[in-house]
Formats: sequence, structure tokens, C-alpha cells
Amino acid sequence: MTDGNGTPDWLAPLLDRLRDARVEDFTRLPTPTDSGRPSAVLILLGEHDGEPDVLMLQRAATLRTHAGQPAFPGGASDPGDADAVATALREAQEEVDLDPATVTVLADLPPLWIPVSGFVVTPVLAWWHAPHAVHPKDPAEVAHVARLPIAELVDPDNRLQIRHPSGWMGPAFQVRGMLVWGFTAGVLSALLEMAGWARPWPRDRIADMPTSPPPTGTEDVPA
Repeated sequence: MTDGNGTPDWLAPLLDRLRDARVEDFTRLPTPTDSGRPSAVLILLGEHDGEPDVLMLQRAATLRTHAGQPAFPGGASDPGDADAVATALREAQEEVDLDPATVTVLADLPPLWIPVSGFVVTPVLAWWHAPHAVHPKDPAEVAHVARLPIAELVDPDNRLQIRHPSGWMGPAFQVRGMLVWGFTAGVLSALLEMAGWARPWPRDRIADMPTSPPPTGTEDVPA
């Protein structure tokens, strides 16, 4: 079922919670107000065969940074971008050939700082009201695109923690050949909790941070 705005009923608890969202809900790191390169990512929630999912890509293994790492579509802001929403939609179009007209933007999340890259990232939450086939538009940048079911993301068997060489540990997901960790997994984990979808999972299941990206195949994702 959908509400009066055309979004599914299962999204309502998350949208209600996000009205009061703070940086502290996603990270312990305060966001600097006078530094950091502005950027945005698109958290695109959809529905396939009646089940909610989220669009994810895996970066090409040949990239100089974030090689092989799963992520939300997104990137740095361009001078011509009007705002974070424009950045997120432009990047998604460039990376996976997403048609912005098929997307209903729901909310901007608080800007979050990634110290290792110096980016200040605004996650943009959206509803994919008219899903269509997507694919890696430039295989030199994107190796793989997937719609990951929420049911599989919250399955305790698919959850773990990743340990960085520095000792830092954060949430991770092992779903459909993708190991989602780092910033993306942190935001995803927080959203699952806010929506009331998360299930208890074994926090003592720990793996070391990947040292090399896993092999992936380039493919289209059907609507």
C-alpha cells in the first residue's frame, strides 16, 4: 500500500524518525563547518516483487581510491549543481544511467564528514517510484550494480563487523557477493535501526578490512 504522497507505507516510520535526525545518529565525528569538500550520495529505496530494496554499486577494481568498494551512487559536487540533491541525482545518472525523473526525493540527511578523504557528504534519501533497468555506465568506474533486498541486509547471518588495521571497527553486510563496509555500511546500519527494520545480530562476528577488491562482473539490473 502507498500513502497520499505515493510512497509505500513501510517507509513511514523511517521518514518520521528522520525529521529529528542528527549527525550523532550516524557518526561520532562532528562535521566541520568551514572545511571539507561538498559531496552527496543517493540512497535510493525501491520495491521489487513487493519487497523493499536499496540500489548499490561496486566501484571498479582499477580505481585509485575506493577500488572495488560497494557504495551508494554519488560523488563530489560540481559548480553547476544547485544543491546536494542535484549532485546525488547527477552522479547516479553518470554512474548507473539512472533517470532522475523516476526518483522522488524524500529527505536530505545531515552532512557527514569522512576524514580520510576530506569529503563532507550529504546522503539524499529517495523513493524509486518508477524503477527501470540500470547498469554500469562506465565500467572503468563502476563494475557492478545491484538492488540489495532489505530483508537480506537485516538477516543476522549477513551481518558482521569489519576491523581496520588502526583498531577501528564498524558494521558491515555480506549480501549477494558484496561486502558493504565503511561509510556506506555505517549509514545503512543507522537507517535500518531508525526504520525499525534491524534485527539482533552477532557483534562478535568480526573480519579484517579487505586488502584487495573481490572480482565482480559487469551487468545490467532489471527494473
